[in-house]
Amino acid sequence: MERRVYDDEHQAVRELAAEFVTREIVPHHDRWEQEGKVDPDLFRRAGAAGLLGMSVPEEYGGGGVPDFRYNAVLVEEVARQGVFASGLGLTLHNDLCLPYYLAYATTEQRARWLAGLVSGELIGAIAMTEPGGGSDLAALRTTARRDGDDYVVNGSKIFISNGMNANLILLVARTSEERHGGLTILVLEEGTPGFSRGRLLDKVGMRSSDTAELIFEDARIPVANRLGEEGDGWGQLMHNLSQERLSLAVSAVAMASAVFTETLAYVDDRHAFGGPLSGRESIRMLLAELRTEIDVAQTFVDRCLADHVEGRLDPAVAAEAKWWTTEMQTRVIDRCLQLHGGYGYMREFRVARAFLDSRAQTIYGGTTEVMKQIIAKALPFPSSAAQTSRRNP
Repeated sequence: MERRVYDDEHQAVRELAAEFVTREIVPHHDRWEQEGKVDPDLFRRAGAAGLLGMSVPEEYGGGGVPDFRYNAVLVEEVARQGVFASGLGLTLHNDLCLPYYLAYATTEQRARWLAGLVSGELIGAIAMTEPGGGSDLAALRTTARRDGDDYVVNGSKIFISNGMNANLILLVARTSEERHGGLTILVLEEGTPGFSRGRLLDKVGMRSSDTAELIFEDARIPVANRLGEEGDGWGQLMHNLSQERLSLAVSAVAMASAVFTETLAYVDDRHAFGGPLSGRESIRMLLAELRTEIDVAQTFVDRCLADHVEGRLDPAVAAEAKWWTTEMQTRVIDRCLQLHGGYGYMREFRVARAFLDSRAQTIYGGTTEVMKQIIAKALPFPSSAAQTSRRNP
């Protein structure tokens, strides 16, 4: 199905990204999967290739083009080549972390951090999730108490991607008891007193994406490292989470499509009961269903990409894209694994690794259940409109 969301310049960046993934990620992916994290130097090589900070102004070394489609082609290439887990750190750095610095950093903060984030000398992460908190960000308990020119931070975070490699971490902490208005984002730099890392977490899939516990014991972060005003954190998170969810939707469709393409080749080559599996009507009908699901999802995501570039992506629509595409991804890859038979359960086959890696997609970035809650809150029930009208004549 022809896609119209990209132009020739985006396709040129895609070729650059594809070549980078082939040269710098694919040969090392299996080793990184065993070690549980990528080499930190990967970020510096990506920076040198021009694949970090494409939306950052040129004065800080970036591409100077605030067009998320350039980010999206990198997401699609690491997914297409079967190394999404190894490339996740790069996309998280670009898609989740950098927007906070671009939107909320002061001139002085930009001068301190943006050039390093573009070059890959600084590796970004964002620390939101806490033990026992999950997707309920407003319930977080890590505290930041003002003490002169510092905040004193106590608490812990869990499931933090880039948690081992990152040396510049966006930390969401509670500065007051107000549920939403009490959240503030602080920038944690390497070497901060009172900060330590816990375990490198042992995950089912996505093993080369380093995921860690972070621990704060009277950690002192300068007030000068606060993004925006105290209490602005909730609004900042809500503004940027839509792009995170869109990025996950882009990867979900790309991974499903890549595994589907490989499955087509497998069933055409695999013979059983006197002929290729592709000749059996039941298998052809299933493949037709999967192809349709992928195409429908791709069309929706491409529309979301276009809307996001124009600043018109509704948060509820981003939530729709995230839950629908990630559930589609797990469903499609599960059926593709089934079509591989026993070989589908062997890690030497990409479909097996994709099956394990895809499972996290419906959880991080907000679970499917949370996405549905966001969508439900935005539904225009007539009775709700009438009640609002009566309250505000």
